[in-house]
Amino acid sequence: MSQQRQLHPQGPVFSRIIAGAWRWNTVSADTLERLIKTALDHGINTFDHADIYGDYSNEALFGDMLKKNPSLLKSMKLVSKCGIKLLSQKKPEHRVKHYDTSRAHIIASTETSLQRLGTDHLDLLLIHRPDPLMDAAEVRDAFIQLKQQGKVLHFGVSNFTPAQFDLLQSHLPFPLVTNQIEISLFNNQSLFDGSIDHLYQLKTSAMAWSPLGGGKQMQGEVIQNLNHLKRKYTATESQLLYAWLLKHPSVIFPVIGTTQPERIVESVKALDISLDRQDWFEMLKWATGKEVA
Repeated sequence: MSQQRQLHPQGPVFSRIIAGAWRWNTVSADTLERLIKTALDHGINTFDHADIYGDYSNEALFGDMLKKNPSLLKSMKLVSKCGIKLLSQKKPEHRVKHYDTSRAHIIASTETSLQRLGTDHLDLLLIHRPDPLMDAAEVRDAFIQLKQQGKVLHFGVSNFTPAQFDLLQSHLPFPLVTNQIEISLFNNQSLFDGSIDHLYQLKTSAMAWSPLGGGKQMQGEVIQNLNHLKRKYTATESQLLYAWLLKHPSVIFPVIGTTQPERIVESVKALDISLDRQDWFEMLKWATGKEVA
């Protein structure tokens, strides 16, 4: 069963493994129902959405499933994101892909997400990408309004640099509880460029998107090198890659993007793996092609 931990001392308690719904528009309604129920049955109670996922369709598909199974909602923690405006036939007013972190858009997007998901609140709302035109005071005003109305319980960001995180935090009367960033064995720069250190110092956990490296590295020499660790830990490649992230003392929350219920079950078993320190560094050496200095 998936463990639960707090993202921040004043933040939500989420399952340590988070189910990412960004590709769930590609599966049948029956499979979507299985994904949701399998996750909940194995202790994954946190579901990561964004307004744009599935060309603005995923939240509604998820919400339709909850209408058929309304009792499931009370067992869930729901995350969504806003701030990206895609080119889409559903949005003919968009002439170019762009960002919008205005007060009006944050509020309108959140209210649309709530309607689509069929809930009265989000446990966590994230600004999806850093917006070079972001007015931190407008974001503050939107966040405060949504919090006072009980529509969003906690707030965070995604893909922000430490400086961008601090800029927004400096305008808020409550803490940003996470930064959702790309982290994997194969994309490990955040462990060395200060991004994770910054969050760790703030007692804030990262949510890791693409924790398997997007599947691009799931063959070849690195994966072949994992064979002896697979035997040592009685684990699959994916479980070892999740365990590599879970080893970090800052408490990283992997967001898994699978569309296969059996891969959800597989991911939870990674929580039982405690990688030896030397094995952790050996995996890093395989991924980077060099030993640490």
